[in-house]
Amino acid sequence: MKQQTLALAGDQNQGFEQYRRPTRRDLFLTEMEKLVPWSALCAVIEPFYPKRGNGRPPVGLERMLRMYFVQHWFNLADVASEDALLDSTALRQFVGIDLGRERVPDGTTLLKFRRLLEKHELGAALFAQVNETLALRGLKVGTGTIVDATIIGAPSSTKNADKARDPDMCQTRKGQQWYFGMKLHIGVDSRTGLTHSAAVTAANVHDKHPLEDLLHGEERRVYGDSAYASQKALIAEHAPQAKDFTNQRTRKGGEVDEAERSRNRNKSRIRARVEHVFGVVKRLWGFSKVRYRGLEKNANRSFVMLGLANLYLARRKLAV
Repeated sequence: MKQQTLALAGDQNQGFEQYRRPTRRDLFLTEMEKLVPWSALCAVIEPFYPKRGNGRPPVGLERMLRMYFVQHWFNLADVASEDALLDSTALRQFVGIDLGRERVPDGTTLLKFRRLLEKHELGAALFAQVNETLALRGLKVGTGTIVDATIIGAPSSTKNADKARDPDMCQTRKGQQWYFGMKLHIGVDSRTGLTHSAAVTAANVHDKHPLEDLLHGEERRVYGDSAYASQKALIAEHAPQAKDFTNQRTRKGGEVDEAERSRNRNKSRIRARVEHVFGVVKRLWGFSKVRYRGLEKNANRSFVMLGLANLYLARRKLAV
């Protein structure tokens, strides 16, 4: 182990700042440090990561992965991630950077790392590895799946270099309001509340169309809102043992069916668990708007976010 320089020792030595207390950021990073299976995730990326050769040696893989996750958790652009590390002692300690000995990886280095993950579709692979790790810890996929979708907004303005919107994004209407962007569809285990499958489409794709990609086939119950009410045949095809527990429409012939409304209310007590995932991804970590052009780049980000959200939502169970 290398000897610490005064820069890093000063950061870690609370004696220099006797009145400092851990912030919420400090506590969050300490928690994620323990939860994230670093070696398993690095093993997913390692076959594709540049090796030492005659050129400039690459930045350590785990260090880049940590910086990449910081970008997701705090909703930062590539250059903003570099600035945040230069500015924050807590982030530097988490990533493992000693400014007395080395530079912070710049925004271009992070950009190249992100493009490497996108090129080889490693976002989905990281998501799968997280779920495999959770399964080994006892959080296995059960027999109930909750399906739902949410809109992720995209810039609708044409005031850009191309004078055009992102061609992969589309507009859709929800209620009386129009939205432009993409949809994130997820399948969540009804027992653990963790996401086991996901799909990304343009916003104008109906919620029901990616349904087959959200079922693992061993379900006994499938929950969803009324957008999935007419999909009994599709559910039976892809989950033969499953009963349809999707919410049914309550207004029939101009009258409200109170019995059906009561059944929907009971189903929604379980179905509401899917909103916890969206709450973490969109509200806590800021993925309510796309950061990149094109569905593929944003799909890669979506899978990584869902994997990290699973770890965050399972943190209390993993601490036992």
